[in-house]
Amino acid sequence: MITLDNGQAYLALPEAKQGVEQGAGVLLLHAWWGLTDFFKTLADRLAAEGFVVLAPDLYNGETASSIEEAERLSQQFESDSDRMIAQIDSAIDFLTVHPAVTSDGLGLVGFSMGANWGLYTAHHQPEAIAAVVVFYGTYGGNLSQMRADFQGHFAQNDDFEPLEGVAQFEKTLVDMGLETNLFIYEGAGHWFFETDRPAYHAESAQLAWDRTVKFLHDKLDTPD
Repeated sequence: MITLDNGQAYLALPEAKQGVEQGAGVLLLHAWWGLTDFFKTLADRLAAEGFVVLAPDLYNGETASSIEEAERLSQQFESDSDRMIAQIDSAIDFLTVHPAVTSDGLGLVGFSMGANWGLYTAHHQPEAIAAVVVFYGTYGGNLSQMRADFQGHFAQNDDFEPLEGVAQFEKTLVDMGLETNLFIYEGAGHWFFETDRPAYHAESAQLAWDRTVKFLHDKLDTPD
């Protein structure tokens, strides 16, 4: 863990090539469970694919193992939205100037609550965020300043994000003229990507992973 101007974050660096650890920058925003071992491992997986990944700890060290605990933590911490925004901004500032980051803009990967905050961030910091990947999360607020290319992964059976709302969200992005790639995973439910949840759906998770990695490379890698 490293210390930012506002809070803590987990930093994962790619394997050194010719003695130098470099890659496109990616901000990873965890779900309402907090910065659990799953999300730290995910940061490491992304780093192994060649990205410089920073995952801010939006709950200041607290994590949840049940839906009830997660609801309590999300209400507790999201009630102080200014602090949350400041923490995400600090993470962006850190990545933007990090010597290992080679991309002009950053990628952002967010899960559920983190997807919601990620989309807000793409609107709030449009010059910094070049590509957004969300898992089972949308945003109903103002996105008029968002300029990032978008990829979304959603479950066929999801009480938190019904397909009607997902379709409306997709239309909003398309109407804004943004490149929009949205995938629905049959037989999957909310949290289908997360290996430490009962809803984990291995086939869908692997397909979503492959699509995510390719998308981030396509949008962020600097041509040789």
